[in-house]
Amino acid sequence: MNALVLAFLNSWRGLRHGARTERAVRQELVLLAVGVPVALLLGATLWVRVALMVSLLLMLAAEFLNTAVEKLCDHVHPSHHPMIGRVKDLASAGTFMAQVAALLVWMAALVERLG
Repeated sequence: MNALVLAFLNSWRGLRHGARTERAVRQELVLLAVGVPVALLLGATLWVRVALMVSLLLMLAAEFLNTAVEKLCDHVHPSHHPMIGRVKDLASAGTFMAQVAALLVWMAALVERLG
């Protein structure tokens, strides 16, 4: 049980640090805060509501992983390096794919609700 509490505290510190220091994380946290009530209203069924909320959480998770990769790259190699740039671009592409997936889920829910 102690390990679970410690893991939660580590995650909480990471969440707080990301919210304090990263603009993209703050923007996606605002999206999550706005998106959860909208998902509850927009979703026609329980599973649509869950999919809407999960898509936002996955988008935020990808942003945290991207931020971690960028911070690690900057620590390992502070000056510009082409290979580090490619690693950062790949991590950024991962966040973009998560955003596209969230957009598709939200568009599908909207079409289903209006159609």
